[in-house]
Amino acid sequence: MPLYMDVHTFNGGVSVDAEAMAVADSTDEVERIVLVRLARAEANWLAGDQDSARHEAELAAHRSSACNSWDRGAIASWLRRTGSTRSIEGGLAEPYRLQIEGDWDKAAQLWSNLGCPYEVALALLASTEEAALRRALSIFAELGAPAAARIARQKMRALGLRSIHSGPRSATREHPLGLTKREHEVLDLICGGHTNAEIAARLFISTRTVDHHVSAVLAKLGAPTRTVAAARAAQLGLVNAPET
Repeated sequence: MPLYMDVHTFNGGVSVDAEAMAVADSTDEVERIVLVRLARAEANWLAGDQDSARHEAELAAHRSSACNSWDRGAIASWLRRTGSTRSIEGGLAEPYRLQIEGDWDKAAQLWSNLGCPYEVALALLASTEEAALRRALSIFAELGAPAAARIARQKMRALGLRSIHSGPRSATREHPLGLTKREHEVLDLICGGHTNAEIAARLFISTRTVDHHVSAVLAKLGAPTRTVAAARAAQLGLVNAPET
């Protein structure tokens, strides 16, 4: 399965600080180091800093020989996305292999089958076809990933596409913290003490999708942890009493 981030990242302005990287390096655990390097690559890519994003992806690639096919695939995809000429030796998990080979349509379908909408959108973003890019933008918007959505819009404009969806729905703009309807549902369940797996089951979405929603909620609340997010939500009157 794809690499899951256990550091605090969000699409509203991703931040993976140096302390997280230092901790990962100190463990000398390849999986953790690669995870944080790729999170930093994504953070810089979302912020528009392609050079720094590529640098982090290439640092992750230094560890690729000790990785499994999913981790190697994640590294390879970020190398490609950031414009690196470096290649990865060894087999890649199928969705990543298809992405690297340029078969974004089949890659997106496999990610969809795995219940990973963010990866679906990233695969579609590699296309130059209007329908694929519009679908990618729609997914990013639904996931509450504004930075990724901005990148999709930039690519669409560069290709000369018109009538591009410009941003959050009015209901999202009217929310005091800009939470989407789905993010507010996730926040309610966070305040109820539910795990990501439990939230996924209740909302009938994948755990990976919940991961992204939780990251977005924490970011919009300016909260480093779920506990702090729940406390701030209660202070702001955003949720009812926790569920039992």
